[in-house]
This record gives sequence, structure tokens and C-alpha cells, in this order.
Amino acid sequence: MIEGRPSKARLYFLLSLMLLFWSLNFTIGKVALREFPSLLLVGLRTVIAGALMLPIYFLQHRGKPEVWKNTTDFWWLLVLGIFGVILNQLFYVLGLSLTSVVHAAIITTLSPVLVLLFAALLKQENLTVLKILGMTIAASGVAVIQLSKNEAAGATLLGDCFAFLSVLGFAIFTVKSKQFTQRHSGMTAMTIAYVGGAIALAPMTIWMGSRFELGKVSAAAWLSLIYMAVFAAVIAYLIYYYALAYLPASRVSAVSYLQPVVATLFALGFLGERISTVLIIGGILVLTGVLITERA
Repeated sequence: MIEGRPSKARLYFLLSLMLLFWSLNFTIGKVALREFPSLLLVGLRTVIAGALMLPIYFLQHRGKPEVWKNTTDFWWLLVLGIFGVILNQLFYVLGLSLTSVVHAAIITTLSPVLVLLFAALLKQENLTVLKILGMTIAASGVAVIQLSKNEAAGATLLGDCFAFLSVLGFAIFTVKSKQFTQRHSGMTAMTIAYVGGAIALAPMTIWMGSRFELGKVSAAAWLSLIYMAVFAAVIAYLIYYYALAYLPASRVSAVSYLQPVVATLFALGFLGERISTVLIIGGILVLTGVLITERA
């Protein structure tokens, strides 16, 4: 083993934590949305995440920010970060407020398929018959899931659409930022995205916060907000980029296949959501389609 390289046991332990943080985030988000308006929740979460990212960034760079010889990269990462990360979080929370945890978790699994599709549109990837087959199976799974929306707790078509837009925004960010993240670290991209997003959302956050009685929010809702900002928005992504430095991307992303399963177990146990045979079939189709697409 190369000196300084973490053991496989450590890496897979961290990936397990990442899976836990992201899977539990769906249920925790539901708890926070019982008291916080969705837009205010997004704004506060982004502010907390941005405030946490800055000291981590400066600690990593030993107090000296990265030297930007090409300011074009900075502005591109800022735009992509706001578009791909902040809009991703906005649509994620809006979707979660209007659909069930199970629906949102399964739709989130479509991320590798959308990344491939967008990369193909930009001529970065080639579509094969097997990849197209996988995307078709995944799309059919989403269609089947819609048949179960009346049976799942609080699932709506609008909420599922917002969840899909959340995944689409992050897919666009992933593909378009590839050329910049080859020159700059994931930490840099995340810091620019969250700090820039917090500034961009500041007017909305301040306005909504001034009109909302924050003093009446329970401790459970505040703790849920902190969890979403600290563990799901920052620590999980730091683990993701850390693991990518030592493991193949396909192995790291494979963890996402377990996310809807774990998220569903949390939703069943803590929220009392119900699953139907139709929903299970749709979920299996989505996961199968994603697996075929990514492995093709």
C-alpha cells in the first residue's frame, strides 16, 4: 500500500457514512419541512453550508486561497455552482415537500443516466445500443412509479418533476464542470458554489426570515436543518471527493444504487410511508436501467 494512502476498509467505511447521510437526508428533510417553508429552508441550508465550507477551504490551503491565473475559471465555476448545486438543492427541497421519500429517492438514482445523456449531447460520450436500452428501461421505471403515486404517502406528479429537475441540474453541473475540476479541486468547486449560492440567495433568505416566526420553530426542526447543511450538504460531498481520489468513479457512484433502498427503510420506520408492488417494480426497473447504462 502506498504511504499516505488510506486503507480500503477506511474508504468503504467513509462511503458507508456517505450513503447513510444522503439516505437519511430524505427523512430528515421531511421533518424540517413540517415547520420551515421550503424556500427559506433552502436559503438557510445554503448559508450554513457556505459558512462551514470557508474555514475548511482555508485550512486545506493553509490560510492562502488558491491563486487564480485564469479568472474565467472562477466565474464559470460560480455560475455552474449556482446552477448545478444551488438549483439542485432548491428543486430537491421543493420536490421533497410535494412527493414521498421513496419517489424522491428512486428519481435521484437517475443521476448517472442523465449525466451520460447530457455528456452525449455535448459529444463527450458515445451512446451505444446497450446504453440506450438501459436509459429506456430506467425511463419505463419512472413511468411505472407514476402509477403508484396515489398509493404512496404524499406523492404527486409535480413533486416528482421537481425531484427530476434537481437531478438534471446536478447532472449538467457534473458534465460542464469536468474541464474545470481537472484544474481545481472539488473542495474549491464546492466552496465557490455554496458561498456564491448563499450570497445569491441572501435577499430571499433575509426577506422570508423576517416574515417568518423563527422563534416558534422546534428544536427538532432546527436540528434537521443543521443535519441537512452539515452532514448531507458538506460532509457527504467531502467524503465523495475524497473517495474519488483513491477509487474508480464507477465504484464510488455504485453506492447510489443502495440509496433508495436505505432511504425507503428510513421512511418506512420513521414516517410510516407505504410501498406498493407497483412502486417496487418501478424502482427495480429504474435501478436495472441505471446499472445497465453505467456498466455498458
